[in-house]
Amino acid sequence: MFFVPGDGAVDGIDDVLGFAEAVAFAGVADEDCFGSDVFEGDEELFGFEMTRKWIDEGKLRWCWLEIGDAALMLQEFRKEGHDSWKPSCKVGEGVSVSFTCEDALAIYHDAAARGIKAGKNPFVGNALWVVPFSDPDGYRIEFASPTDVPEETEYSPQDK
Repeated sequence: MFFVPGDGAVDGIDDVLGFAEAVAFAGVADEDCFGSDVFEGDEELFGFEMTRKWIDEGKLRWCWLEIGDAALMLQEFRKEGHDSWKPSCKVGEGVSVSFTCEDALAIYHDAAARGIKAGKNPFVGNALWVVPFSDPDGYRIEFASPTDVPEETEYSPQDK
């Protein structure tokens, strides 16, 4: 069982700790796929802005990406030497991070205009348009926005 701050163990602990947000932190095999190649110039992807980064020996090793009030951290794990890690499978397999927004289909069209393909066509699930993207490590990042369109509807570009 996880420790839950404020479960009565210490009165007022929530006020002392000042929790603000939970941020997904993904270990990736090659940070550059999210770094210099994709963020070249404007340092923006899917509307995310790279607001913090760690460059180690001339290589992007960690970054903090923000969009609105949401954030995502990515860090390349070392494959050799001190603090190295060799995963036994794709590190992101089974992991999804879903960002709610006002217009997920606009993100789909923006990504397509940049030559970035969604993992599959946007679809309606749980009264949300869902636009899924996957990276080489198996992570799935989804953008979702509310809709009245019937469940299981699949979007195609000609539906614009």
